[in-house]
Amino acid sequence: MTVTTTTVNPVLRVAPAAPAEAAAHFRASLVFHADVSDVAAALAADGDPGFVVLDSRSTESWDQGHIPGAVHLPTALIPEQAAQLLDRSVPVVTYCWGPGCNGATRAALALAELGYQVKEMLGGFEYWAREGFVYETWEGRERRDADPLTAPVDAENCGC
Repeated sequence: MTVTTTTVNPVLRVAPAAPAEAAAHFRASLVFHADVSDVAAALAADGDPGFVVLDSRSTESWDQGHIPGAVHLPTALIPEQAAQLLDRSVPVVTYCWGPGCNGATRAALALAELGYQVKEMLGGFEYWAREGFVYETWEGRERRDADPLTAPVDAENCGC
């Protein structure tokens, strides 16, 4: 008697979703998230981008660097100050430090619970700076060279 053992690689150990189910999942993901490059492009275009960017970090973090034009509202202060700083009819894009931080998620939750339309900016301030976009500090505007591991060096966008 011959026993055949079939080894399935770790990627396919759990089969991919059906295409329609996958499409629904990825469409839902885009409802909740925006990436740094898309936010930067929308802010750089002429006219109103149709959303406001909210930095949910501490004052010390804000002073160290933030997206120009962002509203500063630490997560803990959202319940008491959001109505004074934000218009409920304008979608909000939250950000915090970066992918290792869930502060933007907590801020987005707090805003959604108050009735705001909200998205979270994937990558946070870390990827804003790493992709070479201008940011402000307490000393003025700064910009780093784009990190070739996060953004193309000689192109305006990654084409994705």
